[in-house]
Order: sequence, then structure tokens, then C-alpha cells
Amino acid sequence: MSQSVNKKVLRRITGHGRGWVFTPAHFKDIGSRTAVATAIKRLKQDGTIRNLSRGLYDYPRSDPRLGVLAPSIDQVVAALEVRDAVRLQPSGAYAANLLGLSDQVPMKLVFLTDGPTRAVQVGRRQIQLKRTTPRNMATAGRITGTVIQALRWLGQRNVDDSIIRILESRLDAGEREQIRRDLRFAPHWIAEILRSITNGDSGR
Repeated sequence: MSQSVNKKVLRRITGHGRGWVFTPAHFKDIGSRTAVATAIKRLKQDGTIRNLSRGLYDYPRSDPRLGVLAPSIDQVVAALEVRDAVRLQPSGAYAANLLGLSDQVPMKLVFLTDGPTRAVQVGRRQIQLKRTTPRNMATAGRITGTVIQALRWLGQRNVDDSIIRILESRLDAGEREQIRRDLRFAPHWIAEILRSITNGDSGR
């Protein structure tokens, strides 16, 4: 039976392809916790997978010139949400960078969460999880949450014509509609900016 679990775990990993980040929880339907842990340990020992952090692994990608590549932050975050049964929302400079509002790529990535505050080290990158209010998490996982947190980080005085133009070009029709539905969760000054952008009357 353990051999069957080993094969099923490997098949699922390879099925997701190179770059997949996962946790033992991704295999709970395959076998017992002990059997899955044993399969993962063997794959780690033979170099098939890599241990990124406690209970966090990846099926690493590699480049002929650069060697083994760092995991995608999106993949890491998705795996953390499964591992810890929490929601995560990009915040700060990282949220602004995701939207093209800042060229800054911080080494410390900040995510708001409905779980405990703590830090997760993944290679040279540190992911800082900060517990926040239900209101701030109401738009987690949606474009609205990222836009709100990016604008909050920039600050009202720094939201100029160029920022407005970037957002106008970045948001498609579906995202604009989502933001309109979520305006009640945004601080007043951010809601005013987003209302004008999504209604197409920003005048910029």
C-alpha cells in the first residue's frame, strides 16, 4: 500500500508540473498522514522535490544558465493558504508592484491574513504575515483587495495622474465591476478614486 501511495504522490506532483509548491495537505485524499510523509521524505532525499520551509515543498524549475530557480511567490502563497487554512492578501510595496504602480520589488513581502502574525522564510525572501481586521480581509483574493492595499501604501498625496492612468489601463471590465461591488470596504478617499476610475469619469 505504501508503494501505491508513493506512486500516487509522485504522479500528482509531476501532474502539476515544474514550479508547483505544495504541502502534505495536498495529498490527504491519497493516504494516511504517515504514508504521505514517508513518500514526501523519499522524494526529498532523492532530489525530486525541495523543502522550502516547514511543511512547504516544491517541484523545482531549473534554467540551463541560472540553475535551480526560486519558487513563484503566487505558488508559495497558495500553498500557505492550504497548509494553514488561512486567507492571504498582498499588501504594501508588493501589492503596488503587482499592479505596476511601483518598480520596487521588496525582499520582505507583506501579506495581510486572518491567521496569526508571523514570518515565513523561503530562500532569500521573507514573507511577513500580519493579522488584520475582518474588514481588511473582506476583499482578500480579489483584485479589489490588492488595489486598496496598494493605494493605502502609496498614500493619498502620492496618487497622481500617472497612477490613475496605470490603474485605468490595468483593470478590465470584469475587475472594474468587482471593484464597484466592493467599494464599501475601501477607505473613503480610496473609494472616491476607485469610483471615478470604474465609472470612467476620472477626467484624466
